[in-house]
Amino acid sequence: MLTVDFTRFPLAPGDRVLDLGCGAGRHAFECYRRGAQVVALDQNGEEIREVAKWFAAMKEAGEAPAGATATAMEGDALNLPFPDESFDVVIISEVMEHIPDDKGVLAEMVRVLKPGGRIAVTVPRYGPEKVCWALSDAYHEVEGGHIRIYKADELLAKMRESGLKPYGTHHAHGLHSPYWWLKCAFGVDNDKALPVRAYHKLLVWDIMKKPLATKVAEQALNPLIGKSFVAYATKPHLPRTDTRTDAQSPAVDAKAGA
Repeated sequence: MLTVDFTRFPLAPGDRVLDLGCGAGRHAFECYRRGAQVVALDQNGEEIREVAKWFAAMKEAGEAPAGATATAMEGDALNLPFPDESFDVVIISEVMEHIPDDKGVLAEMVRVLKPGGRIAVTVPRYGPEKVCWALSDAYHEVEGGHIRIYKADELLAKMRESGLKPYGTHHAHGLHSPYWWLKCAFGVDNDKALPVRAYHKLLVWDIMKKPLATKVAEQALNPLIGKSFVAYATKPHLPRTDTRTDAQSPAVDAKAGA
């Protein structure tokens, strides 16, 4: 289940991609399938080991094209172990709402992104997330849980302040908001409640079978109750500074050669 829409966020074979806070690796796997050179980074060592196993299995099964590479590694989002301008693409999905220093994370992403590179940021959407917080303290008051709820304008402003230029937004996972409202209402750890179990079966059916009915329903629900807010941006090229003296200017050079 992807949150980033790759029809709006083009990825070319050979692009060097950082999936920051990759979790179980869903976006990293998709980038690998598309021929990218992927680095999946997370602070959770157990998840990184699982992602590395899946990368190896995908390579063995021939799921990635020739030239694609994939590396899974532990790391700190506030102190990325990469040189400046290392990546063509950075993805950070459902991560920033967990990190106190979100501006620091944005600064690190901008640092390692090449000029002209693209970044995708996804966070829980303000409205559906507010409902979850209102229904359940246990939903967010846990170690490593959500510490803030972003308004769209707030996130976009922080991205601009970091030096990025947003170019598009949308909402995703409209079918998933009611599921989380049910989870919060019946208890986030209570998977036995009948409404929760029934809705979970619907979501699994949707993911496995991809029927037209749920696809149409989600497209209709996304603008209204989409669970995630997705923003795309580029890192602008810096203006070129002409350090030549007047004596070295093209006009003078042309005149001298006349």
